[in-house]
Amino acid sequence: MHDEAGHAGNWLPARRLPHVSEIAGLFERPKRGQGGRALCRSHSIADLRDRARARVPRMVFDFIDGGAGEELTLRRNARAFADVTFAPRVLRDVSVVETGRDMLGFAAELPLWLAPAGMTRAVHAHGEIGAARAAARAGVPYVLSTMASTSPEVLAAHAPDARRWFQLYLWRDRGFSREIVERARDAGFSALVLTVDVPVAGERLRDVRNGMTLPPALTRRTALNIARYPRWWFDMLTREPLGSAAVSRPGEALVDRVGRIFDPTATLRDLDWLREVWSGPIVVKGVGSVAGAVEVAERGVDALVVSNHGGRQLEHAPATLELVPAVRAAVGAGLPVFVDGGVRSGEHIAAAIAAGADAVGIGRAYLYGLAAGGERGVDRSLEILGSGLRRTMALLGAPRLDDLDATLLDPVPGCERSGSGPR
Repeated sequence: MHDEAGHAGNWLPARRLPHVSEIAGLFERPKRGQGGRALCRSHSIADLRDRARARVPRMVFDFIDGGAGEELTLRRNARAFADVTFAPRVLRDVSVVETGRDMLGFAAELPLWLAPAGMTRAVHAHGEIGAARAAARAGVPYVLSTMASTSPEVLAAHAPDARRWFQLYLWRDRGFSREIVERARDAGFSALVLTVDVPVAGERLRDVRNGMTLPPALTRRTALNIARYPRWWFDMLTREPLGSAAVSRPGEALVDRVGRIFDPTATLRDLDWLREVWSGPIVVKGVGSVAGAVEVAERGVDALVVSNHGGRQLEHAPATLELVPAVRAAVGAGLPVFVDGGVRSGEHIAAAIAAGADAVGIGRAYLYGLAAGGERGVDRSLEILGSGLRRTMALLGAPRLDDLDATLLDPVPGCERSGSGPR
């Protein structure tokens, strides 16, 4: 018998020379992937947010990142998702996970859509076109804002494969509203998303303090910060001047533009008018209460979005995730219910669907990607969300989206904890 103390290393296998195939990878160039080396090192939306902060001027980052007032509603949206507790099922066959969902007649590959965002060419030169092209590759709809820096016609020409929805504000000039709806129809947009939570502009203090205008104005306040981002301002100076494809006055403050254009007299009756000028699906975005959801549903809309504008309008609004179960119960199973505000991961998407939503809208999540790396950055944000959703569904024992339900949540958002958890 050998002395174990004296021969402590004898159990190790004999040394050998490695085969060339085992070390070849050490000498390969790193794979850049679709998003470049830095984007491939971004493994979460938070990583993309950090990279976005480093690549665009402060006023542009705050335009993406900020909310209304002291940003209480913004934080509530995030906190509602952070407070989610799952009650996973075990011993379920999750060898195949299916994330497809029909949304307004479109077979989407993920239960999400890219929410409308104004003037995204201020974020990156690829702007709306880059975002729409990325959405097409991911198999999800893209919603073009009325306040976009790209017109419906130009987007259709450069992103023909995208499933395009058009976002509309009701303008003081109904004739203009009709005109832009007709332009969207003629450009092949398949659904209309009416935003109803901006009768007046929210007080976005970051934009006010930064002197943010669209297009961004060069002033003493902004010049020093902009100078730190030569690639950004070079793109701004050497490409087509930035402006709203619908209406723009150079150097106009955001709050002034909203006050000049948007109609504070709009009512539920305007949904009837809109149905007369648009024959396709109508989605109402900006529902912030159960009563509001019922009123909108009774007008015969095709879907609604529980939304507080990403916390950019009304302070002290409820977290959207916490409204979803009650809204779903109030409007029934037949009306598609979407939700946006605070979605940053696959876990968040799974939680929203389990709470009763059919799909989610993402805004900041893809805008961080756009700021971080243009079109490739949006690709990366969608990759992160898609892979995260598939992983979460497998870990929850839910191989299909229809398997995501309230029994996986304890407590259900907006409800008290059950104590023992759902079974």
